Amino acid sequence: MRAINGWLIVGAFGVGAFQLFVLPVVLLPRAAAWGWTLAGIALLTTSFWSLIHEAIHGTLLAVRRQNDNCGRALAILYGSPFAMLKAGHLLHHRYSRTRERTEIYDPATTGWMGAAPGYYLRLFGGLYLLEVVALPLALLPADAVRRLGQRLEAPDSVAGLLFERLAQAKVLGQFRTDALAIVVLYTAAFLAYGEHAWMLVAALGARALIISLSDNAYHYGTDLAAPLDAMNLRMPRVMERLALSFNLHGVHHRHPGLHWYELRDAFHAEGGRYDLGWFPAVARQLRGPVELP
Repeated sequence: MRAINGWLIVGAFGVGAFQLFVLPVVLLPRAAAWGWTLAGIALLTTSFWSLIHEAIHGTLLAVRRQNDNCGRALAILYGSPFAMLKAGHLLHHRYSRTRERTEIYDPATTGWMGAAPGYYLRLFGGLYLLEVVALPLALLPADAVRRLGQRLEAPDSVAGLLFERLAQAKVLGQFRTDALAIVVLYTAAFLAYGEHAWMLVAALGARALIISLSDNAYHYGTDLAAPLDAMNLRMPRVMERLALSFNLHGVHHRHPGLHWYELRDAFHAEGGRYDLGWFPAVARQLRGPVELP
């Protein structure tokens, strides 16, 4: 199964090249209806993120340097530097349901109405937008990034810890290089789309929505005293393959070193129990913020 990752990587770069340049340069001038292919590409968002996720955990490629370089290249196509995605995701694993608990609000400091606007903004695309709008951090010196992290430090957030990690010399250097590559790549793509640039904006909006809706669905409403817990969500087997078994999220949190294609065997070894269906899990997030018990 190891060889399949190589084919998936080639496919991801091929789809990225098609979306950003082949479509606007070759196909859209012939017929604007080709723009509908962007809808199909948007549906592959979880597949694309799952490859980056494998690279974050060092399981995409066997050689670590190749794994990280490939992760960085995929993240550039995604639109956010790998250094930040990796630091943020590993902090999520470390502090899940303790400091990192998106839907929880403390009634001692705010009410449901106060927590709701930020919650729903994040749910409907805001998470991805935060990952993208962080690009200007590349312009700041390390001390400024560190001071910003100190200002954001809070017991119910990993933002301060994330900025502290980004301020490290090696990490910040990679962040800056990749941020520049993203700006150049997407500037060229928007120029290529020209009058059809709105199509690319719509495609990125769909990406933002899918990423943001999916992110916390595996944790919404789970036990705050069980940081290793996450839900395994039932989805059609075809969708599971396209998602690279990301729906088996509980297994992943307990065994983060497993490859995506090893998760189903581990799932059955643990009893093969789903917590909920994927679609109901996503939909129940619409209930909004949850009061701290």
